[in-house]
Amino acid sequence: MRARLVCLLLMVAATPALAQDPGAPISIPGGGPVEPPAPRGPPPPQLFISPAGEPFHAEPGQPYPVALWFGRADADHDEGLSREEFLADSMAFFDRLDTDRDRVVDGFEVADYERNVAPEITGVLVRRDRPDGGPPPEFPTSRAEQVIGAPTFLHPRGAPRSVRRQGAAQYGLLNEPHPVRGADADLDQRVSRAEAEAAARRRFALLDADHDGRITRAELPVTPAQTMDSAPPERPRRKTPAKPVEMPLQPTTANAIEIAAPATLSRHETP
Repeated sequence: MRARLVCLLLMVAATPALAQDPGAPISIPGGGPVEPPAPRGPPPPQLFISPAGEPFHAEPGQPYPVALWFGRADADHDEGLSREEFLADSMAFFDRLDTDRDRVVDGFEVADYERNVAPEITGVLVRRDRPDGGPPPEFPTSRAEQVIGAPTFLHPRGAPRSVRRQGAAQYGLLNEPHPVRGADADLDQRVSRAEAEAAARRRFALLDADHDGRITRAELPVTPAQTMDSAPPERPRRKTPAKPVEMPLQPTTANAIEIAAPATLSRHETP
């Protein structure tokens, strides 16, 4: 009786499956054809962030926009930035951020800077193909990979690596993730005009490599973003052909094995 009941339940459960169209495709969770990757869009414009935090953009293939900043800051066009020219450029951007003209860039104005002026400083540098068509250079795709590299066979949890630049430092001449907040010397979440001027003087001293009171284009370091755009294509690795391994053949022992003939059983014997 119990066996009949089990068979009846199995038939009832199989009835919907039997009623389906045999030609209909079967839906398997997680299955189906692999979708092709989405086509890549146009490369994003180049970005440079000045020591004061002002962004400059240029289209791909054009000179890196550090030239735009340097050309504008060089007021007398003598191919060099004096301390006065550097300070004037930095304070002009401070006045642009000080929308209420109270000589202080407060938290609301800093938030507006992060949201509308230079939103790139809150993210990680985007990997993209080089203009020459070569593969994109290695660069961490997440903040976790900036401290710990991608997992490898020897380091399943990620290989330790040196800390990469973050924020505006990815696009700037100095390793300052946030140039505007970095000028807040007393950490009161407000940047006064005096603090901005002191920060500009400190940044000029860092960029003036030969300490002659003048910054030239040759003294400017290369930003990580500029390195990504101008890096030469990687050379393909040459694969070393596998060396043939010669192993001495062992003498066969098939002829030395005596194969016993199957025993014949009589009609009245059982195996």
